[in-house]
Amino acid sequence: MTRDWIGILSAALVATCISTSGFAADELKLKAISDATIKPIMDKYGIPGMAVAITADGQNHIFNYGVESKDTNGPVTPATTFELGSISKTFTVTLTSYADVTGQLSLSDKASKYLPAMKGRPFGDVTLMNLGTHTAGGFPLQVPDEVKTEKQLMEYLASWKPSYAAGTHRTYANPSIGVLGYITAKSMGKDFAALMEDQLFPSLGLTSTYINVPKSKMADYAQGYKRSGEPARMTPATLSSEAYGVKSTAGDMIRFIDANMGLVELDDKLQQAITNTHRGYFDVGAMTQDLIWEQYSYPATLTTLMDNNSSAMLKTIPVKQLMPAMKPRDDVWINKTGSTNGFGAYVAFVPKERVGIVILANKNYPNEDRISAAYQILTEITSAR
Repeated sequence: MTRDWIGILSAALVATCISTSGFAADELKLKAISDATIKPIMDKYGIPGMAVAITADGQNHIFNYGVESKDTNGPVTPATTFELGSISKTFTVTLTSYADVTGQLSLSDKASKYLPAMKGRPFGDVTLMNLGTHTAGGFPLQVPDEVKTEKQLMEYLASWKPSYAAGTHRTYANPSIGVLGYITAKSMGKDFAALMEDQLFPSLGLTSTYINVPKSKMADYAQGYKRSGEPARMTPATLSSEAYGVKSTAGDMIRFIDANMGLVELDDKLQQAITNTHRGYFDVGAMTQDLIWEQYSYPATLTTLMDNNSSAMLKTIPVKQLMPAMKPRDDVWINKTGSTNGFGAYVAFVPKERVGIVILANKNYPNEDRISAAYQILTEITSAR
C-alpha cells in the first residue's frame, strides 16, 4: 500500500508509538490515531460533532467528538444518531439480495415482472441487477421534484427514455436504487420501511437504526448542518427511504461492517445475501461496481480512492460488464460514501485485513477528507502488524 501520505501526517500521529503486540485491543493507541486524524478535519470545516468506529480483528472501538447540536451543546455519545445519506443504499441492496437468496425475486428479472404497467415500456426491460449497479440506462441524480405520489412515480417510469443501452454506462442515480427498493418490497409483500425496521435491522442485530426515528429517540438524533452552517435535516420525499433515508449510530454501523466481513453470527441466508452484495458486476476503471458497494483491488492507493469517490463519479461513465460476475473477494477495499444536506458519512472495510471504519459527522464536508481520514487510520493499523 502506498506510503505517500505519511509525510503529511501530523506530528502527533507520527509520534504515536505503536507496537504490534495486542494493537487492536489497545484503546489508547487507537484513540491517539483517530484523534490526530479527525480533530484537524473538525477544525478545518467547523464540524460540530463526529463519531468514529473502528473494527480490528473482531474488536470494535468507538470514539466520539464534539456535540450533537450547537444549540444544546450536548456531547456526541454512543447513542447519537446520524443520517447516513447514500450509505442507506447498502441496506436496500442487502434486502434485495436477501429476497434473491430466499427466492422472492431474482436479480436477473426485468422490472416489468413486478410492475406490470411497465410492460412494453423501456423501463420494463431493465433488470434488477442494472437498478442496483447504476447501469439502467441513465436516470437523473434525484427523483424529479414534481414526482410526489406513487401514481406520479409510475407515470414518470412509464415515460422514461434511456440515454444508453442498459449495462453500458454507469450513471449514479437515486431513482434507480429507489425503485429497486420499491420492487423488493412488492416482491416481499410488505412496506419497505416496515421490512427494514421490523425485519432487516433486527436480523442484523442493529438496535438503533431507523428509517423513521421514533419519538422516544429524537433526543439522540443529531442536528445536522449544511456546509454554510445552517441547520438541516433530511425531508422525506419520493423514494427517500430506499435511497438515502437510514439513520444510525456508529456502534450499529460498525456491526454492519463486521457483518459484511462475516465476523458476526447471522442467519445463514442473511449472511449469504450480504456476501452476494460484494459480487463485481462492472469494471469502472480502477473501481469495480458491486451491488451499490464499490470495490478496489487491495492494496489501493489513496489517490485511487479519492479520485473514485470524487464528484466526477456522478457523471455518466462507460463501463464494461464482467461476465460472469466477479465472485466476492477478500483482497479488496470496499467502500461507500453518503451525504445529506446536513450530514456526511463514509464506511470502508478490507476483509483480508479484518479491519473497517465508520466515520459519521453532523455536517456535510468533502468526500476527499473522509477518504483520506479513513485511509490514514486503517493504514496505520494494518502497517503496525
